[in-house]
Amino acid sequence: MPIIKILPHAEYCPQGAEISASAGTSICEALLENHIAIEHACDMSCACTTCHVIVRAGLASLNPAQEEEEDLLDRAWGLEPNSRLSCQTILAQQDVTVEIPKYSINHAKENH
Repeated sequence: MPIIKILPHAEYCPQGAEISASAGTSICEALLENHIAIEHACDMSCACTTCHVIVRAGLASLNPAQEEEEDLLDRAWGLEPNSRLSCQTILAQQDVTVEIPKYSINHAKENH
C-alpha cells in the first residue's frame, strides 16, 4: 500500500501528514478519506482545478494525465511542470509526496 506524504499546508494540513491508500485510489479520495479536506468543487469530475496538487516525488509512478486534465491545469494557480489534479491522479505501488498549493481559483468555498 503506497504512502502519500503531504507537505505542510497552513489550512488543510499544518504539520504535514503521511497517509496510506490502496493502489488504484485517486490522491483526492485518499486525502478526503484521511480527513484532509482538500477542495474539490466539481465533486471529482475533472471540471475545475480546486484539487490541484504538485507532485514533489513519485510522479513517474502515477497514471499519465489525460488531455482534459492538462487543459484544465492551464487555469490552476501556481501551475508547475509536475502539477496534477488530485481527482484524476491514480496511485500505483510507489510512495508519492504532494504539495497542496497555497491558493486555488475557487471563489466560493463551502463551510467558510
